[in-house]
Amino acid sequence: MVFVNRCANTLAMTAPRSSRRRRSAKTRPDDTARAPYIQRQLGTFNVLSEAGLEQIEANADIILADTGMEFQDDPEILTLFADAGCDIDGTRVRFPPGLCRRLITATAPAQFQQHARNPANTIQLGGDASVLCPAWGPPFVHDLDRGRRYASHQDFTDLVKLHHTLPWLHHSGGVVCEPVDLPANKRHLDMLYGHIRHSDRAFMGAFIGAERAGHAIDMAKILFGEAFVAENAVLYCVSNTNAPLVMDSHMSGALKTYAKAGQPVACTPWVLTGAMSPATVAGTLAQVLAETMAAMALTQLVRPGAPCLMGSFASTMSMKSGAPTFGTPEAGLLVLAAGQLARRLGVPLHTVGTLSASKLPDGQSQQEATWGLMMSLFAGANLINHATGWLEGGLVTSFEKTMLDHDICGKVGRFFDGIDMSENAQAMEAIAATGPGQHFLGSEHTQANFMSALFRPWTPDDNSFEQWQAAGEKDAGTRANALWKAQLDSYSDPGLDPDIDAALLDYIAARKAEVPDREYF
Repeated sequence: MVFVNRCANTLAMTAPRSSRRRRSAKTRPDDTARAPYIQRQLGTFNVLSEAGLEQIEANADIILADTGMEFQDDPEILTLFADAGCDIDGTRVRFPPGLCRRLITATAPAQFQQHARNPANTIQLGGDASVLCPAWGPPFVHDLDRGRRYASHQDFTDLVKLHHTLPWLHHSGGVVCEPVDLPANKRHLDMLYGHIRHSDRAFMGAFIGAERAGHAIDMAKILFGEAFVAENAVLYCVSNTNAPLVMDSHMSGALKTYAKAGQPVACTPWVLTGAMSPATVAGTLAQVLAETMAAMALTQLVRPGAPCLMGSFASTMSMKSGAPTFGTPEAGLLVLAAGQLARRLGVPLHTVGTLSASKLPDGQSQQEATWGLMMSLFAGANLINHATGWLEGGLVTSFEKTMLDHDICGKVGRFFDGIDMSENAQAMEAIAATGPGQHFLGSEHTQANFMSALFRPWTPDDNSFEQWQAAGEKDAGTRANALWKAQLDSYSDPGLDPDIDAALLDYIAARKAEVPDREYF
């Protein structure tokens, strides 16, 4: 410890005065590199052999052929599948072996872009790119000042603005919290507008039902222009199955609407092992693959070439309490294998990140979050939802956990950059110039690189015990509390063309006037 403190003091004394000022200042988005996505330089981690992958896929085909999958309240879908050669029994669809794979591999793109209104924030989906999105869907929010409470429209707006300031996030997301103070049947319009108005990153569309998906597409046309939307992906939809082996008309209606418009759909079974799928990893994988292949095949029947992603939200359940659990070894194996299955199909992978069952932004939340995000990156996931803020099994978006998770996002992004092998990074001249028995703290190479060579997270305290004690003995959550407030204060409005803004507000007002408010979906 003495040596570490002495090193720090030596560096401070030998650094130029301007460098010392920069080092003492809190890292801000304006001096932190903002990349539109992670370009992974490290390889994926495989947990299944080729024989294992073949067996899982064969099992998925058996499920689809023998058990089949329900597509509820949508005759158009049943007709599409019947015309493709499937057996239809009421709402049950049974698939000829290999049909879903053939439909997917024939026309589904392996890689595509989702455009942002700021071209610098356009993301790549597929290949070696990984995109990190904030939490999606919690009806509650939490911070250390106000505690756990139902989310409001103001909370939603604050989170969109906060996320916009965070350089290690790449996407504005969707329902970053559920603003329950707005009518349930209309709040999607306000949420879409919030993303468009307060951020210039890519954002998600409305997921529930064809009508709301149509509203999102209409608003995207106002923002980007109808011709541009006709030829480019500008929205992102997640279409969940109701495991086991059901897709309802709310999900399928949104799926069809986005696919017809050429907008990407992440076809995502949401399963907890032992409840919505078998208790075993191999059994769950076969069911997940069956459900996602059936949904992806549907996108290609609706519009060949429509962008789609294999989705996997598969976690575990406590066999003691029945509650969902996260950060488990089995959840890690599930996402790693899902990555292999997606690559085998030649489609991008959508999955989830910093999930936690913890009730507070504490050690449990960060242990589970780190495990989940690392496993998803090693799986080669191309879009990772819930990369920040997710607490209590998805019931809560936490402002403090958003900041703590953001550091994890930055760390994994830097880790997957791999090792810099440039001439500067090899530092051979610095080693020769310093020589035996000397230190590098005052060397020209250290002065040139100390701000950028090592990742600098925002929330940790790496001072001495005495310094930490004098500063108020703040734990990580308390530091994160101050930091999210500072970030929100630093928010800079990206602006929006006044004519586009007015057209969006007119559209929203017209849609809201068409139906009375409802408190339910």
